[in-house]
Formats: sequence, C-alpha cells, structure tokens
Amino acid sequence: MAWRCSGTTNLELVQNMARNHIITSDRVLEAMSKVDRACFVREPKTAYEDSPQHIGYGATISAPHMHAYAVENLLPFLKPGARVLDVGSGSGYISAVLYHLIQEPADPRNADGRVYGIEHIPELVDWSLDNLRKDGLDAAVDQGKIKIVAGDGRKGQPDGGPFDAIHVGAAAPIMPVTLVEQLASPGRMFIPIGTHSQQILQVDKDGNGNITETPLLNVLYVPLTDRDKQV
Repeated sequence: MAWRCSGTTNLELVQNMARNHIITSDRVLEAMSKVDRACFVREPKTAYEDSPQHIGYGATISAPHMHAYAVENLLPFLKPGARVLDVGSGSGYISAVLYHLIQEPADPRNADGRVYGIEHIPELVDWSLDNLRKDGLDAAVDQGKIKIVAGDGRKGQPDGGPFDAIHVGAAAPIMPVTLVEQLASPGRMFIPIGTHSQQILQVDKDGNGNITETPLLNVLYVPLTDRDKQV
C-alpha cells in the first residue's frame, strides 16, 4: 500500500501513512509531521511522493514509508535522552525525525540526548546541515544535539556511543561488527544486509550483551560502500 501514501503536502503524506498503518504510533506521527520532507530533497515538487529520490553522489533519500517503518521499529529505544546513530545520513531527513523523538521540552532527562549522523560524502554533510537549518533546527545543530560528520559509516562513531538505537540507511554486504559493538545494552539496530538480495535485520542487544537478529522484510537499498565506489 506504500504507493498510495503520496500526498500534496507533508501533512497529507504523513496522514496517508498512518491511514495505511505504516505509521502506527502517535509519537512517530507527530515527529514526521514536524519534519518537512521538502527541505531534504533536490526536487521539492516531488517531495511528498512516497518513493525514493536521488540526492546526488550516488545516494538516495529513502521512500517515506521506509523511513516510517524504520522509526517505528526503533521507537522503543527512542526515549528522552537517548543517543542515536544514523549511518549514511544523506540528506539529514531521518536524523531530524530521530531528534524530535528523543526530545521532550523542559525535560531534564534529555540533556544528553544526541543524534549523530555519519556520511562519507562531505558535500552531502554540508547540504544536510543546510537542510536541517532550513527545517528550523538551527539550535539543535548549533548546540550539538544533532551532529553530522564526514566519515566511514561502517566504523560508526565511537566518540558518541554507546548508542541506544542505530539506523543504517544503506545495505552492508555483511553485518558490521563495529556497529554491533557500539550498540548499548540494551539497544537496537535497524540495518539492511546483503548485495543483490537484501533484507532488513533488527539487531537487538539485551542487558547482558546477548545479540538477537530478526529478519523483517526484503528491500533494495544503495550499498554501504567506499566513497570512490559510490561517486
């Protein structure tokens, strides 16, 4: 039903995803309503189509329904004060959504809450920061509550971890052990795995550090690869 979710405004797009039971929680509905997808795409006239779009440098912004599915999956770990890693952060869109989910106004528990985005194309890092500011998140960027850096996402961001939740926006050929190591106990990672045949895996680490991998669905993502192989 994803193709039926396209809208003419951001609110209509989000409401259509809720109507089709892709968005199932009020928290995700509210967070995605706050982030205008038109600020994070190259062609604003197609911003509210429920389809992936090219953003340059061999990268894409995923279809809105995939972002919604990912955030709903990670939601139990997106609490005030959580630390979140967005690997392959691209346009910055899902970093913005994740930020809204770990913030509660006037709640002292969110003092340490951070979203770290890592993107290996420096030009996309700069563009994504501009996008975040365009969407009204200047203060979050200036205060370091959303931090987008250039780097190899397969290595994660050890300075910011451990992470309560990790979202990976590109397909790794095999499970990146370093990212699993940077998961908090407990914590959850949403990651596409595979080359020609890909599937989303939900990777859970329990309080004792035990790992459980749960296949969720078959997908087609751009690969998590070296910069010179992508551009």
